[in-house]
Amino acid sequence: MTQTTPSGSAAPAISAEVVIIGAGPCGLFQVFELGLLGISAHVIDSLAHPGGQCAELYPEKPIYDIPALPVCGAQELVDRLMEQIKPFKPTFHLGHEVVEFARLDNGRFHLRTSGDRTFDAGAVVIAAGVGSFQPRRIGIEGSEAHEGSAIHYRVKTAADFAGKRLVIFGGGDSALDWVLELLPRAASLDLVHRRREFRAAPASVAKMQAHVAAGRMRVFEALPHSLLLDGGQLRGVNVKLPGGALQALDADQLLVFFGLHPKLGPIAEWGLELEKRALKVDTEKFQTSLPGVFAVGDINTYPGKKKLILSGFHEAALAAFAIQHHLFPQKKQFLQYTTTSPVMHQRLGVPD
Repeated sequence: MTQTTPSGSAAPAISAEVVIIGAGPCGLFQVFELGLLGISAHVIDSLAHPGGQCAELYPEKPIYDIPALPVCGAQELVDRLMEQIKPFKPTFHLGHEVVEFARLDNGRFHLRTSGDRTFDAGAVVIAAGVGSFQPRRIGIEGSEAHEGSAIHYRVKTAADFAGKRLVIFGGGDSALDWVLELLPRAASLDLVHRRREFRAAPASVAKMQAHVAAGRMRVFEALPHSLLLDGGQLRGVNVKLPGGALQALDADQLLVFFGLHPKLGPIAEWGLELEKRALKVDTEKFQTSLPGVFAVGDINTYPGKKKLILSGFHEAALAAFAIQHHLFPQKKQFLQYTTTSPVMHQRLGVPD
């Protein structure tokens, strides 16, 4: 459910056991792990929908390292997580950014969002991925007017590009993944990268080069220079080759994968210990330098950290137990299994 207090209203502070900042996969799984322990959560995210970077930037990109799912689309993963947390009825506050954060004298936390919703929380989990992010744009004259119609920084639905003349910019995994995914659907496809070396997985680069050798696509070492328009409609793009010459490429759609501008935003001002723009945590509780504030997923750092969804799920599980102890220090903790525990079955809504 979504809290519907109008933005700007003087509503009283929402009392919450836990506030989770970030509705990406790790934030959603944190809801589940807390729910198993009988702890409720409010989830805040600056995007208008759950899913974080997965849903926003590559909803159809396949993921291969989720246990028991040989392959799973990014949006499919988000949908499955949303289904999994239904029994715990989290409250979502979407389209809100946390702009105020303070620890209160009683050990609880005050938060206020850009929509003027305030929270009085017993604990806070920061699961904000890389923080707020914007795609690096193509940066050529007149491009802004065509963003979302002919110039794209994400792929929502691969079918939208069937039968189109495509030019893809970039040399990382996102660019190569979409080259391989869209090539069979496209009328034509050119790949443009600023240098000869690619940053993508070697297997993807090898597949792309095999398609180039077979004449199915072209690749150019070049930079974007200018749009080719006809009556205001995109008809192609000029790219600048290493020698300075311009090469005209026919195109109905441009896909640009130059990466992201990751910014911690207000989180950087909250007095939490940072290391290379990430929140330092311990590996027992995944607690930050401020007791009662935890961090899971890509936003945290610790020795041996790996930025994988799989790792974030593990972090959320351990953080949940630490949060339970923080909220209810007098309560004895017992590890119960969802397979056999009647309490877990009741919380999950499993029929007797």
